Amino acid sequence: MGRNETLAFWVTAPGRGELRREALPAPGALQASVRTLYSGVSRGTEAIVFNGRVPASEYARMRAPFQSGQFPAPVKYGYINVGEIEQGPHELLGRTVFCLHPHQQRYVVPCEALYVLPESVPAARAVLAANLETALNAVWDSGAGPGDRISVIGAGSVGCLVAWLAGQIPGCNVELVDTNAGRARIAQVLGVRFAEPGAATPEADLVLHASGSAQGLTLALRLAAFEATVVELSWYGDQQVQLPLGESFHARRLTLKSSQVGAIGAARRANWNLRRRMELALALLADPRLDVLINSESGFLELPQTMARIARTPGDVIMHRVTYL
Repeated sequence: MGRNETLAFWVTAPGRGELRREALPAPGALQASVRTLYSGVSRGTEAIVFNGRVPASEYARMRAPFQSGQFPAPVKYGYINVGEIEQGPHELLGRTVFCLHPHQQRYVVPCEALYVLPESVPAARAVLAANLETALNAVWDSGAGPGDRISVIGAGSVGCLVAWLAGQIPGCNVELVDTNAGRARIAQVLGVRFAEPGAATPEADLVLHASGSAQGLTLALRLAAFEATVVELSWYGDQQVQLPLGESFHARRLTLKSSQVGAIGAARRANWNLRRRMELALALLADPRLDVLINSESGFLELPQTMARIARTPGDVIMHRVTYL
């Protein structure tokens, strides 16, 4: 394939994807051409997109920065891409960068959309950047502070990253809760406690929910202490969720709060912008313990089959890394 064309992954219909050949323009004065090294599958959101479950009301809000096409399909979607700059400004040539770009072999974007990786962060680990940014935003939204008893429900990539971040706040007692007992080893590596739902510790000062299930959110309400906050990170697409808002929800004066990465919470909005937040997320990826979250991998040419499998039966996948080498 020549330098003026590339292959990109498209969702062509609900539950189906394919690789499409596309023209690759030459970069302009303020642009760079990037050769992808790795991309990542953000399992929850990308499964919703792949299965055609984005509600019509959210078509505009759910657009990824470099998305092509329209929901439900055909659409080129994704936001985890790590690559090397092949053409562009002299100071960027050869640098390894992160970009919120879909799964594609090569692409051209404005230089301002690229984030140079810190020297301490290997390219293979940088596929966690977008989910770590989401986790960072959630911890900010939660208002977690020293000494809090924190429960994190759902040991997917975002939940694990939330638990890891919260576990570094002085004095915090953090418990990661998941139905998969195998995630206990992950929790141990990340330095937090683990429990299956039936053994989860009640009376949490703060609960962050990231399981993507109504059962998980119901558990979050049950574990919360008097006047505690439950932060909802899961996005359910077109799925309706039933909750027990009778029982003791009002008597315990619980707060149910949403967190979404598209905006920085009001408490930090004056001094933080999206670039500063992403740069912090990338710097935090210097911790080699986070490699334990990347537990699935396949080649780019296999992505149509891989995405169908992950969207249908994710199994034990936390973060799936796509290789382009």
